Amino acid sequence: MALPRLFDTAVARFADRPAIDFFGRKFTYAELGRQVDRAALGLQKLGVRHGTRVGLCLPNTPYSVIAYFAILKLGGIVVNFNPLYVEREIAQQIDDSGTTIMVTLDVKKIYPKIASLLGGTCLERIVVCSMRAALPFGKGILFRLFKSAELAKPREDSRHVRFSALRAARGTMEPADIDPAADIAVLQYTGGTTGIPKGAMLTHANLSANVAQIGRHVPILTAGRERALLILPLFHVFGMTAGMNFCISIGAEIILLPSFDVHQALAIITQKHPTLLPGVPSLFAALTARVGDGKYDLSSINYCISGGAPLPLEVRTRFEALSGCKLVEGYGLTEASPVVSANPLDAAYKNTSVGFPLPGTVIEIRSLDDPRRVLAAGEKGEICLRGPQIMAGYWKNAKETEAVFIDGALRTGDVGYIDEGGYLYLVDRIKDLILCGGFNVYPRVIEEALHQHPAVAEAAVIGIPDAYRGQAPKAFVTLRPGAQTTPSALLHFLRDYLSRIEMPKAIEIRASLPKTAIGKVSRKELAAEESHH
Repeated sequence: MALPRLFDTAVARFADRPAIDFFGRKFTYAELGRQVDRAALGLQKLGVRHGTRVGLCLPNTPYSVIAYFAILKLGGIVVNFNPLYVEREIAQQIDDSGTTIMVTLDVKKIYPKIASLLGGTCLERIVVCSMRAALPFGKGILFRLFKSAELAKPREDSRHVRFSALRAARGTMEPADIDPAADIAVLQYTGGTTGIPKGAMLTHANLSANVAQIGRHVPILTAGRERALLILPLFHVFGMTAGMNFCISIGAEIILLPSFDVHQALAIITQKHPTLLPGVPSLFAALTARVGDGKYDLSSINYCISGGAPLPLEVRTRFEALSGCKLVEGYGLTEASPVVSANPLDAAYKNTSVGFPLPGTVIEIRSLDDPRRVLAAGEKGEICLRGPQIMAGYWKNAKETEAVFIDGALRTGDVGYIDEGGYLYLVDRIKDLILCGGFNVYPRVIEEALHQHPAVAEAAVIGIPDAYRGQAPKAFVTLRPGAQTTPSALLHFLRDYLSRIEMPKAIEIRASLPKTAIGKVSRKELAAEESHH
């Protein structure tokens, strides 16, 4: 179905239920519906029509949800921008997507970057949202997240529109006719690892089908009764689908946090009792590392899905022990809207597996040497996908689109295998594979082994040049609070877990590891640092 229909159905069905809680500022579903319609009318008067690309460069705030559905109601295309990107990256994405209007926030970390791109890119207008107006009365100044010194003063000219003025427009909004299978809802940029990011064209049908697939996979939830804590950024495909769209489809209350601070997150879980928490492994690792002193209570959480990066077994078992909740690992990618598979809640959980394919999803394992050949159970190859959630292709990029499909199936660039029981296992990214003297070494195997050590909090492994073997693994680790160890002690420990070829050439202990916007450890940044040494 079209996403506005999914939204309007929830508004009608759960009208009096709370939809959003932003630091105590609450909206019911009926209020959220009215806000979306008013914003849509304002955007229509600005010229948003079928196919107009409108950018969202926002941290998690109520504006993210309101603007998203307002754009979609007019048949516009949402282009998600990561607010942490530098000017050059934002400019590149504006021009590639043809974004003419950008919705952003009046904070110094974001607004000046966007304002500087008026004129030099195809961007024509900026809609500026007020951070202070989003907070409950009296809290506007209190939040250490956004002190007044951090607020930017937007220009007053014809190219700037205040969000409050947009919502004050009078008249009737004309919703667009949407063909869910053909109309693009979102351009979600991905693949920065290969140089130039590409816009995955996700249709209304792709995104609404993925929401329905997730719903079939977790039948234990009660519509109109759940409460979700969303720390995952909504501009990321995992936060957008498994967070915002899925929660709205079941009438859940969404507690929004614009950034991750572990103590703030634990305090909110203890006070507001969320029942759902989608996240990435580093989020669950951070919560378990801090929760132990009995001050916090995680018992309200009933369901957690982890995605975005491999979930270490140690993190899962510790989190489950502390919360009494089942933490299941799933697998997905931007081009699949994003969820492909997840572990079942009722059946036996297979450690290190990323579960079964979601309903309607077909997973093929194809030979790395001859991609036309589909492999049998247990054989390792490239994971290829078919299903209603698979993107329509890359925006204005026929060459890359052709390269990423084989016999109509999407090539993921991930190596994996399926066991006899139908469970999928990820081995690693093809491009992260380390070629050591003719052997394939997978960073994930070494990272899993390092996680077995009681002092290790996080681990990341990359390939570095090696005169003898071509490449060799190098590991980077952070330690748990109060824990101590040395690189040589860790190497000694790994001898029981790894073959000689997999042993890291070096281990570096650090205070922190570089992260992506969603909180994944960035192997790409570590590799870039190493290459500059």
